Amino acid sequence: MPAADEKQVLSVWTRPERRRREQPSLSRAQIVSEAVQLLDAEGIDALSMRKLGTRLNAGATSLYTHVANKDELIELVVDAVYGEMRVPEPTDPADWRAATVACAHTIRSTILAHPWIVSVLGEVGVAYLGPNMMRLSDGMLGMLEAGGFTLEEADRAVTTLFSYVIGMTTAEAAWLTSLARSGRSEQEWVDQLRPAVEKSVEAYPRLRTLYAAQRESQASQTREDNFTYGLARILDGLETHRNDGSPAGG
Repeated sequence: MPAADEKQVLSVWTRPERRRREQPSLSRAQIVSEAVQLLDAEGIDALSMRKLGTRLNAGATSLYTHVANKDELIELVVDAVYGEMRVPEPTDPADWRAATVACAHTIRSTILAHPWIVSVLGEVGVAYLGPNMMRLSDGMLGMLEAGGFTLEEADRAVTTLFSYVIGMTTAEAAWLTSLARSGRSEQEWVDQLRPAVEKSVEAYPRLRTLYAAQRESQASQTREDNFTYGLARILDGLETHRNDGSPAGG
């Protein structure tokens, strides 16, 4: 029976890449890029090693040279999506809040551009070991440190921000994916549903007042406003745990 310290968590990030005797015609980067395109076009249920191999004009054996299985492939495509997210570098400690807002919005917009990702975020093993996720996390820590947070406070703040953005965006992505399947636009769906909603809230005065006030609002703007409101309240709370606004170590 192997010792506990000999056991290894199975992940594409915890095993060395297999050595190849000759230069392959297919690279890992090509495989990941094509997989992301397939996922964007057809969703997570369409992803299979066989289908991906067909799109790449390659056999499954060629793919398995680079990734051991579908789980590893998903870890790679998730990290590729994280690679699209950017962290601003504020030059003034006072800009920490604007930089954090910009970062949160780029995470949100990236996820909404790849809505399939929300269905696998809880199933990607140690995805946080991916280089793009590492870059993003370290950049966000540095962004908050520059704004006057200690490293420990910055770490907790990043966890809180990620939890909020992922939570809000997961619901948005599920909604937009459902809309895409229906063939209707978001506003068309809302307009068609409005009579039933208004009838349903007749007996509930507070809901009736809220829905009446939102009647002329655009659905997409309402989502944007809700996201911005919650983010602002989180930042208000984080503000109370900043130091004097000087960069860490200053």
